[in-house]
Amino acid sequence: MVVTVHNPHTRRDARFELVQGDITDQDVDAIVNAAHWDLAGGQGVDGRIQFIGGPSILTGAGRLKARYVIHAVGPVFEENSELEADLLGETYKSSLRRAAELGLDSVAFPSLSTGAFCYPMSLAAPVAVRAILSFLRDEPRTPLIVRLVLYPQETPEAYRVYADALGQILREEPEFAAAGVVVTPPAQPEHRTTGGSTQQ
Repeated sequence: MVVTVHNPHTRRDARFELVQGDITDQDVDAIVNAAHWDLAGGQGVDGRIQFIGGPSILTGAGRLKARYVIHAVGPVFEENSELEADLLGETYKSSLRRAAELGLDSVAFPSLSTGAFCYPMSLAAPVAVRAILSFLRDEPRTPLIVRLVLYPQETPEAYRVYADALGQILREEPEFAAAGVVVTPPAQPEHRTTGGSTQQ
């Protein structure tokens, strides 16, 4: 699923992509690591990125296809509070802000905080989608491509949950439609690794 977002500040269109795949395979400028506080590695996305990329990912991208790894520590879910949602949204925005500071054109995210930090995906998905769309629409500097990569082997329903959240936001929050957000849903979930090509 691809969403085009027009930014009136840059006068450019950015692209938000929702895909299935392995984030360590993404051929983008940067991938975002769902990091632990001590950056020591762990399970899930964090462990896989450190295993594939090697120890040098703390200062670079190691053996990954990406040029950079942006380490993002999301909130631990405890009580479904507004503060937790705000922290999760800001984790996405801070990562995008760092990518923009580095002048990067393409960034890939996993689903932050929904693994070891226990944030329910049904609650995390609308927060993540809203944060990414609003950043691409409102910020004076943004990447051109933001990709949310959902790993079906770990959470088979992840793509559906995020696609439903995206559809609901576009239907019920008219400020995004007014900003020129256009969605192009594929016939089936995409498996994408590069900035331009799609592999089914």
